[in-house]
Amino acid sequence: MKDLFDKIYRDKGPLGKWASQAEGYFVFPKLEGQISNRMKFRGKDVITWSINDYLGLANHPEVRKTDAQAAADYGSAYPMGARMMSGHTELHEVLQTELAEFVDKEAAYLLNFGYQGMVSTIDALVSKDDIIVYDVDSHACIIDGVRLHMGKRFTYKHNDIESLEKNLERATKMAEQTGGGILVISEGVFGMRGEQGRLKEIVALKEKFNFRFLVDDAHGFGTLGKTGAGAGEEQGVQDGIDVYFATFAKSLASTGAFIAADQEIIDYLKYNLRSQMFAKSLQMQLVVGARKRLEMLKTMPEMKEKLWENTNALQSGLKARGFDIGTTQSCVTPVYLKGSIPEAMALVKDLRENHGIFCSIVVYPVIPKGLILLRMIPTATHDINDINETLDAFDAIRTRLENGTYKRLSATVAAAMGE
Repeated sequence: MKDLFDKIYRDKGPLGKWASQAEGYFVFPKLEGQISNRMKFRGKDVITWSINDYLGLANHPEVRKTDAQAAADYGSAYPMGARMMSGHTELHEVLQTELAEFVDKEAAYLLNFGYQGMVSTIDALVSKDDIIVYDVDSHACIIDGVRLHMGKRFTYKHNDIESLEKNLERATKMAEQTGGGILVISEGVFGMRGEQGRLKEIVALKEKFNFRFLVDDAHGFGTLGKTGAGAGEEQGVQDGIDVYFATFAKSLASTGAFIAADQEIIDYLKYNLRSQMFAKSLQMQLVVGARKRLEMLKTMPEMKEKLWENTNALQSGLKARGFDIGTTQSCVTPVYLKGSIPEAMALVKDLRENHGIFCSIVVYPVIPKGLILLRMIPTATHDINDINETLDAFDAIRTRLENGTYKRLSATVAAAMGE
């Protein structure tokens, strides 16, 4: 018999094997200072493109004032206990009503965290006889929720409606045998590539197939649609989304999430969401803070307008200089380059140390080997100087990548890792 930990000692995983070179710099970095377009990294000022503070609410004076007052009024413990037992309040209900109205659904229910909330929502919606059909590029919270499912599940090619239709045909045949139903899952905005899910086309398939539709709109909520109600509003199919999910961790710059649907569905979920039934209620200062942020989202459209002004300037600037930003249809701005993991490390170090640019680096296994993805999140707090400095820096690092500078710099790292 082997020691359970033997596999851990032998293999740290595709990312873990780089820990000695990467931790504290490329992964688990420490950004310091007020959340803003410019922060400090290792004592140096950097332009930050890795913060999901889309609307610039994190350090807005009105938000800070509300958060501070709520903490003074309620502390960080109230209410104590799970919602079902002792942690329920009138303000939780008020926020739920406001959220439901904003995303044009009958009812909503608060979740403590987006990740666990999505996992638990999927778990509650399906039984072993049901079939799940989901986009292969879905976020980890969706994948982990699907993993809990005891029945059949199928993936369809990313944003490929023909592939979805084929899998719905398979799922329909399977459901006829099991007596179950079908749940289709997509994201409103895919957080790595920035593409919107093809919600309109998926909803149209309801005319041909019998399924329910769950959308994770973490990156769409607050950024897309006329009012900011998300990708469903943007595409004109909010009413075709059966269960709508969004998080407070991005546009609202806070902690928490919510689901919205018909009243009867929410009534069912609040009695069956294990992540909420057996977890402490969302703290009151977060509830009060979320109400303030939602109010500002509804009454201050200039924040979203500024966000998109910056997004369009950044994305058009990158394309004009010949960079590959894929097919993003959102604020998420990916920049694709060709190179190895050691080259990616050298490139990012150059960006941060010599150009004062901090953006997220994504490599294999998240994307295919040989590709480097620099993922940028423009916000309402950025300005044209930030954008121009960044464009110039990207020109410089591309030249060094193509002339082999980073390959030479990274040779010793690659040798040390046996690559």
